[in-house]
Amino acid sequence: MTETETMRETKIDLKDSKYYFNRELSWLEFNRRVLQEALDERTLLLERLKFTAIFSSNLDEFFMVRVAAIKRQIEAEVTKKTFDGSTPIEQMENIQKYLRPIVQKQVANFEYNLKKELVHHGIHLINFVDLNQEQRQYLHDYYESDIFPVLTPLAVDPSHPFPHISNLSLNLAVLVKNPDTGAELFARVKVPKSLPRFVAFPENLRQVGGDNQDHLLWVGVPLEQVIAHNLESLFPGMDVQECHNFRLTRDADLGVQEDEADDLLLAIQQELRKRRFAGSPVRLEVHASMPSNIKKMLMQGLNLQPMDVYEIEGLLGLNDLFALTGFPLPELKDNPWSAVVPPPFDHFQELLLEQDDDRDEHISPEFFAMIRKSDLMVHHPYHSFSATVQEFITQSAQDPDVMAIKMTLYRTSGDSPIIKALIEAAENGKQVVALVELKARFDEENNILWARKLEKAGVHVVYGLVGLKTHTKIVLVVRKDEDKIRRYVHIGTGNYNPKTAKLYTDIGLFSCREDLGADLTDLFNYLTGYSKQKAFRKLLVAPVTMRDRMIAMIEREAEHCRNGGTGRIVAKMNSLVDVPVIEALYKASQAGVKIDLIIRGICCLRPGIEGVSENIKVISIIGRFLEHSRIFYFHNNGEEEIYIGSADWMTRNLSRRVEAITPVEEPKLMKQLEELLGIMLSDNRQGWELQSNGTYIQRRPQEGEIEHSTHRILMAMAQNG
Repeated sequence: MTETETMRETKIDLKDSKYYFNRELSWLEFNRRVLQEALDERTLLLERLKFTAIFSSNLDEFFMVRVAAIKRQIEAEVTKKTFDGSTPIEQMENIQKYLRPIVQKQVANFEYNLKKELVHHGIHLINFVDLNQEQRQYLHDYYESDIFPVLTPLAVDPSHPFPHISNLSLNLAVLVKNPDTGAELFARVKVPKSLPRFVAFPENLRQVGGDNQDHLLWVGVPLEQVIAHNLESLFPGMDVQECHNFRLTRDADLGVQEDEADDLLLAIQQELRKRRFAGSPVRLEVHASMPSNIKKMLMQGLNLQPMDVYEIEGLLGLNDLFALTGFPLPELKDNPWSAVVPPPFDHFQELLLEQDDDRDEHISPEFFAMIRKSDLMVHHPYHSFSATVQEFITQSAQDPDVMAIKMTLYRTSGDSPIIKALIEAAENGKQVVALVELKARFDEENNILWARKLEKAGVHVVYGLVGLKTHTKIVLVVRKDEDKIRRYVHIGTGNYNPKTAKLYTDIGLFSCREDLGADLTDLFNYLTGYSKQKAFRKLLVAPVTMRDRMIAMIEREAEHCRNGGTGRIVAKMNSLVDVPVIEALYKASQAGVKIDLIIRGICCLRPGIEGVSENIKVISIIGRFLEHSRIFYFHNNGEEEIYIGSADWMTRNLSRRVEAITPVEEPKLMKQLEELLGIMLSDNRQGWELQSNGTYIQRRPQEGEIEHSTHRILMAMAQNG
C-alpha cells in the first residue's frame, strides 16, 4: 500500500452520515424490487399477481413495525439523528414522499394491466355497477343469507363515541340522512374477514357484458361492493347518502418489559391481546373518491395527520390478491417444484421405502453412519427438508440409542412433524430440550401454543434469555454409538419450518465433529442455565464473539492487501446495517480488498464511492424463492475460510440476539458454497446492482448473452444430482 493510500484511509471520517443509506428507505427500495416482479412482463401472469400481493403484505408489516416505531419517537420528541443523519420527523417525511408514487404504480399496474390480462384468460374481477339484474339478485340473496347476519353498523354521534377500528381491517365509511330531521349521520361498517374477499358467481351466472360466456373460468365482485349496494337493510328508515372504503394499519410491535415480567409466557399473551385490540393508528388508506369531510372525520377520530393518509385509486388491501393466484392455469404460473433428495440421503430414503410401515426395525444407525463418514450439507428448497432435516429429528426421536435431543425453535408451522417428533422423543424417555422463542415477531401466538403442547408431553421448554431473542438454528443429538457417546449436530441458516423450507433458500450443515458438538453443548448451557460462556472452539456466537470475529476477519483481508497479498470477501445475507461492520468493510476496500456483497433486503453501505468503497459491489437477488441463507467467504491469502449461519450483519443480530455461525471445513462442501456464490454473482435475470445514489438497476442479458437465473440454475443442478 502506498503512503498516499495510507493517508487517505486515516483522513476520511467513515462515520460521516454521507457514507450511509437510511435503513427505512433501503427497505422500501427492496420492496420496490419485489413490485418490479409484478411489473415485469417476463414474469408469468399469476406470479405477477402474487408479487403484487407480497408487496402489499410486506408494506403492512413495515407500517406496523418500522413506521410505528418512528411515530413513537416523534411523539416522545426524540430529535437524535440516525447514522445516516436523519431525524425521526425527516424519516417520516422521506418515507411518505418515497412511497406514494410507488403505491400508485402498484395500484395502476393491477387496475390497468393485470386485470385486463386476467380477462384474456377467463378471469373477470368486475364492479357491481356492471352486473346484470340476475347477477345482482344472486348477490342480494347471498348478502341476506351470508353477509348481513355478521355485519354490525357502528354509529358515531354524541352518544356513540368513535368506534375502535381493528388492525388491517377493511371498512365502509357510510353517510346516512334522517328523513325526519334532515340530519346527516356517520357510521362505520366493517367488511368481515370471515368471508372471502372476492365473491364468485356460480357457473350459470358467469356473464360479462350481458352475454353468457361458457369459456369464462371465474367471474367475481369485491365483497365490499356487495355490502355497499345493500346498505339499506343495515339502516332501515334512513336514506343512505354515500359510502367510501378505508383501511387502517396500527402499531403491532410488542412492548414486553422482560426484566419486569415474572412469567414471560403470560406477559406475551397479554401483549398479544393488546396488539389485537389496541396499538396506535399509523396509516389510513382511503379510496381516492372519499370527500374531504369524511376523510377529516376519520383523521380526527383516529388522531392521524395528513402524511398518514394514503389515497388509493383502486382496490384497497391488495394482499388479498393471494386468493386469485390458485386458478388451474399452469401456463400462467412457475412450473411446480418438487425438492430432490440429495446424495447420500437418497440411499437412506431407499432403505426407508423398503422398510415395513410399522418401523419395528429401526434403521436410524444408517442415518447417523452417513454423518460419521463426513460432514453433509443441504440446500433448501432445492433439497428436500422432510427427507433430510426433518428425518434427522424423526430418526433421533425413534432411535433407542439416542439419549438426548436439544434444539431451538424460532418459527415452525402449526402442524409441524418436528413438534410431533420431539413429543415422541419425550414419550420414548429421552431428554428433550426445546428452546422456543416467544418473541418471534407475528409468530408469538403459534409459538405459545406449541410451547404448551411440548411442556405437556414432558419436553423441557425454555423461553430464552432476558433481553435477547434466540434466533440461532441449531440441533444437538446425543447418541450412544458402539464405540462411544457421540454428539451429532445440525447448524442452519433457516427456521425448522417445513412450509417455509419450500419457499426460503437456506443451508444446513450436518456434522459429528467433536469441536462443534462441544460448542453446541456449551451454547445450550448458555441458553438454558447460568453459563457466562465467553469463548467457543469453532462457532461464532452472538452476542458473545461474532461481531469481533467478523470484523477481525475483514481486517485480516485488509492486512493481507497492505502486505502485498490478495484480499477477497464475498458475503451473502438478508440485511447489512451494523455500522462497525460497515466501517470495517470501508477500510478493507480502501486497502484494496475486493468485496462482493449479496444482500436481499436492507443495505446501509454505500458502494462505489471513490476513496471509500470503490472496491465494493452490492447485488440483490429477487425471484421465485426468498433468499434467506447467510454465507461468508474470506480468501485469507489462499487459506480460504467459509461460514454459514443464522445472523445478518445487523446491530440487532450481533448485539441483541443469540446467533450461531459455523465454519464449513470439508473441502467438497466449501467448493459447493463457492460455486453457489459464483452463480449468484453472475445472475443477469434476478440480480439487481446497488448504485452509489441508493437506487438499484436490474441486470438484463446483453445481446446474444444467455440468461442466468439463480433459482432456475440451482433447480436444474439439483435435478441433475
